[in-house]
Amino acid sequence: MLRTMRVPPSFRRTFSVARKEVIHILRDRSTLFFAAFIPILEMLLLGYAIDTNVRHVRTIVCDLARTQESRALLREFVNSEDFRIVAETYDDDSMMRAIVAGAARVAIKIPEDYSRRLEAGQTAQVLILVDGSESSVAGEAVNVGNAIALRESLLRSLGGRPLPIESRPRVLFNPDTRSANFFIPGLMVVLTQMMATMFAATAIVREKERGTLEQLFMTPVRPGELIVGKIVPYLVLTMVEFAGIAMVMRLLFAVPINGPFITLMTLFLPFALTMLGLGLWVSSRASTRDAAMQMAMGTIIPSIFLSGYVFPLDSMPTPFRQLSYIVPTTWMIDVSRGVILRGASWAELTNHAFVLWGMACVVMVVSVLRFHKRVE
Repeated sequence: MLRTMRVPPSFRRTFSVARKEVIHILRDRSTLFFAAFIPILEMLLLGYAIDTNVRHVRTIVCDLARTQESRALLREFVNSEDFRIVAETYDDDSMMRAIVAGAARVAIKIPEDYSRRLEAGQTAQVLILVDGSESSVAGEAVNVGNAIALRESLLRSLGGRPLPIESRPRVLFNPDTRSANFFIPGLMVVLTQMMATMFAATAIVREKERGTLEQLFMTPVRPGELIVGKIVPYLVLTMVEFAGIAMVMRLLFAVPINGPFITLMTLFLPFALTMLGLGLWVSSRASTRDAAMQMAMGTIIPSIFLSGYVFPLDSMPTPFRQLSYIVPTTWMIDVSRGVILRGASWAELTNHAFVLWGMACVVMVVSVLRFHKRVE
């Protein structure tokens, strides 16, 4: 009977194994890059781009008085740094359309008799319309609006007279500020984004690992036909998944769908194509499924932080806010909240449609060309 000889521990052998592993890590540059880059990117996003304090909320103004007093009141809103005036209008319809389309989150309406009532010692009312589809913005806008009106009133009040300025805030679309109404429409987009990107990222890599990708190329199937054949089932699955999540949202969480659901599904199509194209690009660069999953997560996490899903875009520094506009998730989340909560339709979401389809075309073309180049 042979006895196994015990080999004494050797630092040289341990060092050789460690050296071999270091060489392997250094050769796998894509995994090394994402392992080192993503934590730093997350730290930068959380440290600089993410601000839980609501600032510079996009505001549309309807100043029917157009007097020195009304302009002074608007300056107080701007000087608070909580409001950023992006447009002015003189009718209620334009004011509502801007909020429904997502161009503004707050509307301030000063009535025509504002200055006359102040001079007569009567109370002048100021209407503040707030988009309730973003609960953090809604709460802050209401509180700051009331505080500004109260401060101006105290400065103007004399003796026992009533407060000259009365703020009339009105929260639209989500008057109860239910968190489910705010989070779930965005969560729908994030969940389907993760699913589509992960599926597409592993679809081609799985064939590489099994060694069947070369076999497919030996068949009459062309690379373009292979790409379409791989993507179409996942596109259908992603669309069905999105519709199923919407049904669960409506039935279990009682989130109302105020706009046309067909508009939401139609605009989700280019977003799904964009995410599948992104996953295809990942699959053309990764050699293993683990690497593909890591790279896919590296693209998903920054898009969640920069999309306005959790933190309002208006509060971000200007460079990061501009960067968020090239993230497809930003536009799709606004579409989802716009249709579900604000009741937006094609008329208000035309720009979103152009942007999403443009992104889908660019990402798919780049991914297909990259895949062809990798094949060659």
